[in-house]
Amino acid sequence: MFYVYFIYSARLDRYYVGYTSDLQKRLNDHNCGISAFTSKSKDWVLVYQEAFESREEAAERERIIKKKKSRKYLEWLIAGNNS
Repeated sequence: MFYVYFIYSARLDRYYVGYTSDLQKRLNDHNCGISAFTSKSKDWVLVYQEAFESREEAAERERIIKKKKSRKYLEWLIAGNNS
């Protein structure tokens, strides 16, 4: 399985959108400063995830979400309105 995920930093008041096959390892990577964008904080928490059968599906969904460039859209998804 592959996952599209959102993590949130309260310190930065920012979201990060990504995809991975191992959510826990990826979250640990973000909080250890391995990713350049998320290295500015160490309080990242997982706030949303979607599961996909293939890497290609997850990557495409990530592209669609990022293309919207909308915090409101992310928060709408997190609130459970993703029907």
